[in-house]
Amino acid sequence: MTERSAEILFERAKKVMPGGVNSPVRAYKSVGLTPRFIERAQGNRIYDTEGNEYLDYVGSWGPMILGHADPAVIAAVKEKAEKGLSFGACTEAEVELAELITSNIAHVEMIRMVNSGTEAVMSALRLARGYTKKDKIIKFEGCYHGHSDAMLVKAGSGAMTFGDPDSAGVTRGAAEDTLLARYNDLESVETLMKENRDEIACVIVEPTAANMGVVPTAEGFLKGLRELCDRYGALLLFDEVITGFRLAFGGAAEYFGVRPDLVTYGKIIGGGMPVGAYGGSREIMENVSPCGSVYQAGTLSGNPIAMAAGLATLHRLLKEPELYDRINAMGKYLADGLREKCGFTVNQLGSLVCMFYTHDPVTDYQSAASSDTQGFAHVFRELLKRGIYVAPSQFEAMFLNICFTEEELDRTIEIYSEIVAEGR
Repeated sequence: MTERSAEILFERAKKVMPGGVNSPVRAYKSVGLTPRFIERAQGNRIYDTEGNEYLDYVGSWGPMILGHADPAVIAAVKEKAEKGLSFGACTEAEVELAELITSNIAHVEMIRMVNSGTEAVMSALRLARGYTKKDKIIKFEGCYHGHSDAMLVKAGSGAMTFGDPDSAGVTRGAAEDTLLARYNDLESVETLMKENRDEIACVIVEPTAANMGVVPTAEGFLKGLRELCDRYGALLLFDEVITGFRLAFGGAAEYFGVRPDLVTYGKIIGGGMPVGAYGGSREIMENVSPCGSVYQAGTLSGNPIAMAAGLATLHRLLKEPELYDRINAMGKYLADGLREKCGFTVNQLGSLVCMFYTHDPVTDYQSAASSDTQGFAHVFRELLKRGIYVAPSQFEAMFLNICFTEEELDRTIEIYSEIVAEGR
């Protein structure tokens, strides 16, 4: 066992970081393994400190749509880094990125850069409350919107009730204005709106859920939310931290043809660097300080390195829209193959794919939770042995990037089917 083996590195990590990690799912706790420590990546491959190579379906949890270490992105980052990492002041790059987005996405007339998806959601919710002068928000069971206090509501506490905190350290007061509805169930939303008439500031939704596994919205669900929000005077907030710039350049809003009032971004918008953003109409966004009374600030917001990575990524996606057709087709190809060869439920939308270890349809939190997590853990361990790297949780997506080939997808399908067959 070398000094750079996963076991030794993890033992060192556990002495100085809670659980040995800086984000819980990385600990591999649910799959019974020691986490891999990644040293480098290229294209759709990652390499750990022990020299193992993996075909990567995590892609840093979504931002690497162009693949790891894309030459144009790396060159842009290097060029900016040579001029200084951060100034805590205005830069041309943040103006360019904001102009690129607002000139190409109709529902984003103004945008504010932040440093993470969690920060983007937290800020957008504050803005929704400040703009509407209302306190309550509606979220959906199983949808994850970062770890701000108001969003850490126990997903299993049921629809049409006030939420209970889902983390120690979150007071009931912080979560009591968060109402839970059932994903893909418009009736549960309308019931909450009727019972809390003139009190709902916004409805926040992942327009395709990707944090309880991949669970697409039902036909007409997003349009129904738009209509309900208009009828009851609430804002519609799309959390596009995952789907933004992935399903289409305009994200799920463009893909489904539904216009939100506010949108949050992360991941792809920064090309792999820590970044987030929230945006919407000029009328709403001008309520943010220093224009308005909704306060939000950040020392590193809009830092030049993240802006450079984001600009390089988005310019490529905007210049080559055919990349979306290609990557979405690859997602369908992978999902169809897994479904046919393995026999389990496979959900897919665009380049987001998830196999659930159940034979029943997965349409919401309850049906997602019925998946056999022990079955997933077994398959995960076997995949890792055979050079396939997926997220160490049943309730995460497989993310494709433009570097994948049909041959690699065929190999992945075959390995999955072999493992499933061995377990029967």
